[in-house]
Amino acid sequence: QVQLVESGGGLVQAGGSLRLSCAASGRTFSGSAMGWFRQAPGKEREFVATITSRAKAFYADSAKGRFTISRDNAKNTVYLQMNSLKPEDTAVYYCAVSRSITPYSDSIYYSERLYGQWGQGTQVTVSS
Repeated sequence: QVQLVESGGGLVQAGGSLRLSCAASGRTFSGSAMGWFRQAPGKEREFVATITSRAKAFYADSAKGRFTISRDNAKNTVYLQMNSLKPEDTAVYYCAVSRSITPYSDSIYYSERLYGQWGQGTQVTVSS
C-alpha cells in the first residue's frame, strides 16, 4: 500500500507562486496516474490537475495557464507548480494515486473515482 505525503503549502500573496510536492513510499507509482485535488472550506473537493503514466497532463479550467503538473518516477514524486496565484486558490491540496484500472475515456482522469489512495493534504492560503 502506497503512502503519500504532500508538502510545499503555505501563505503567499496574490500573484505569487508555490510548488507542491507529493512523495510516495511503499511502492513505485510509475504505472499509475497521479492527481491533485483541492477543497476549500464549505465546498466540495474539486479536480485541479493529473498526470498519466505516459506523462500526459490534464488541468481544470481554473488551473490552465497557471499551474503545471510533473512527475519524477525515479523519486516517486509528483509536483504541482502554481504561478499567478489568486485568493480563490486558497484550499487544502490533496495528492492521489490512481487505482489499478485502465481508464476507458480521458474524462475518467478528472474523476475522484479513478483514485484510490490519498495524502493528508497541505494548506495553501493566498492573500489579496
